[in-house]
Amino acid sequence: MPGPGPTLADIARAAEVSTATVSHALGGTGRLGEGTRRRVREVAAALGYGTRRGPLTRSLGIAVTTYAGSPWDFAGVAYFSRLLTAATSAAHTRGYALTTLPAARGGDPLWHTLAVDGMLLLDSPAGDPVLRALRARGLPVVFDGRPADPWPGDAWVDNDHVATTREVLDHLASSGARRIALHAGYGREFYTGAVTAAYARWCAERGVPELVVPFDPEDAPGLAFDGAFAARERPDAVYTVYDPGGRQVLAAAARHGLRTPGDLLLVCASEDPVYGEKELSVTTVTLNPERIAACAVSLLVKLVESGHAESPGQLTVPAGMRVRASSLPPDMY
Repeated sequence: MPGPGPTLADIARAAEVSTATVSHALGGTGRLGEGTRRRVREVAAALGYGTRRGPLTRSLGIAVTTYAGSPWDFAGVAYFSRLLTAATSAAHTRGYALTTLPAARGGDPLWHTLAVDGMLLLDSPAGDPVLRALRARGLPVVFDGRPADPWPGDAWVDNDHVATTREVLDHLASSGARRIALHAGYGREFYTGAVTAAYARWCAERGVPELVVPFDPEDAPGLAFDGAFAARERPDAVYTVYDPGGRQVLAAAARHGLRTPGDLLLVCASEDPVYGEKELSVTTVTLNPERIAACAVSLLVKLVESGHAESPGQLTVPAGMRVRASSLPPDMY
């Protein structure tokens, strides 16, 4: 039976460099001379790096790489928690294990040696070092969310963020909103860019000014809204595109004496059931993580079992809006 492929240490010995140099050369990182980078890659190719040897491991990997390099508890976010559970179930149904990797491993040599048949990457940002390492190995990859830097033939599952954004903004406008703020702009993943661009186009079409309030995951009191809520022309509605954003907006509104519903309309993209409780009754956008997970695992298994010979393409899962009191005019709640 063929043995496993070469390790970083094998390549380092053959190329007479350090394992760190090999990791940088294969991952496209670090300050290496182009000659060194090319020589390491040539040695790696000659040793068969990136070429599967032996039987399938029957194991898949999954990672959230949006903020790779920073340790953060993505499993504590309702969207990721629900997706991970559904992806695990889908993988097990097909006879595969699913390994969840921590977010803090962005530049780790782990990605060059991880023993999996393929990877699911969630919210891969521009210049993703994890993606570079996986591409260097030739591992099948499927994305949850269109990658920021797609290659021809990449496979992903995503929502139609343009259509969803327009639906939310039209709903708020129909409820009487005249100055809608967007709470976004934190990550470098495709989702943030697509929503922000759709918001800008919607505002331009109606001749209304844009107001993008920067999201900060550490801003629990919603201090980012202080300037906007204290302004003479304050926003009368907010669409916040991250899970904690709804709580931040409500905290800021309470501090400024704004009632929701009443003085401020609110829609939050979130899977957190707390927003549906009577005390909050916040309108939410669901991205349907269970359907995304099932589709993504199915695409990845197809890539793995076909030998990565042909991309299964891209799939779109519809998002949905759950309308509650926070986004309705006074006479409807």
